[in-house]
Amino acid sequence: MSRFGKVAVLMGGRSAEREISLKSGTMVLEALRRGGVDAHAFDPRDQSIERLIAERFDRAFIALHGRFGEDGTVQGALEYLGIPYTGSGVMASGLAMDKWRTKLLWQAAGIPTPQHEVLTATVRTDLPGLAVRLGLPLMVKPAREGSSIGMSKVTSIEKLQAAYELAARYDEIVMAEQFVDGIELTAAILGDEALPLIKLETPRVFYDYEAKYFAADTRYICPCGLPDEAEKHIQRLAQTGFMLLGCSGWGRVDVMVDRNGQPYLLEVNTIPGMTDHSLVPMAARARGMSFEDLVLRILEAAHVG
Repeated sequence: MSRFGKVAVLMGGRSAEREISLKSGTMVLEALRRGGVDAHAFDPRDQSIERLIAERFDRAFIALHGRFGEDGTVQGALEYLGIPYTGSGVMASGLAMDKWRTKLLWQAAGIPTPQHEVLTATVRTDLPGLAVRLGLPLMVKPAREGSSIGMSKVTSIEKLQAAYELAARYDEIVMAEQFVDGIELTAAILGDEALPLIKLETPRVFYDYEAKYFAADTRYICPCGLPDEAEKHIQRLAQTGFMLLGCSGWGRVDVMVDRNGQPYLLEVNTIPGMTDHSLVPMAARARGMSFEDLVLRILEAAHVG
């Protein structure tokens, strides 16, 4: 594994997802070391990014989630320093982090995605009208957060204002999105391949932060149970949505399938979780790939720009 040189595993950071990033980064670090890679933990919250040059790192495995890690910020710094890094580039990372602009691009390209509105000051003066246009229930979420942080499922007009206020704690741009009643799936992308789809089931109101990372009663079903052709169609759709944003390397596309079998893309995660509850490692296992093989594949594809 000497071909990789000295590898920094970027973890922690200063986003709202710091706790999960530390868990992801620790698992990645341990897997790389088991694979013989000279890997070291690096927390950009506690160390200046220029230390990567001073300490002569050859590559960076980015395990940062959320802002300042998944949004193009760190990617731009690494490009300036000339250090190859894993995952998508600057523009794709920033675009995928922004759920609103992602949806605008997908809509322009004809990719099915749930209807939405940004909760501007004008829209907030007529919340009953918003509920009529999008229907109830609906989802309210900050446009640029991950891990379902700040997200609410709203079942009545009276709860819309509180849902907005929660989301606005995390971002000045808040979206309301049409709720798709049906099957929740996720499509892991590795290189130019979509891995087997995973079906998600939770007894909670929706697949929230607790269900994603801590709950013992979340069910992950793979094979997902769809007919083979339907699964292939969704995998192709996910790959198209991923590539339209300019994403590369690896990631995850979240999908809802309504009662009529129509799939809708929700968002792209360019640095998905790599914890013991995480979905990309599950999909890789279904493909016959160990966690160690997965992280080595991701590291091997590290690039600058």
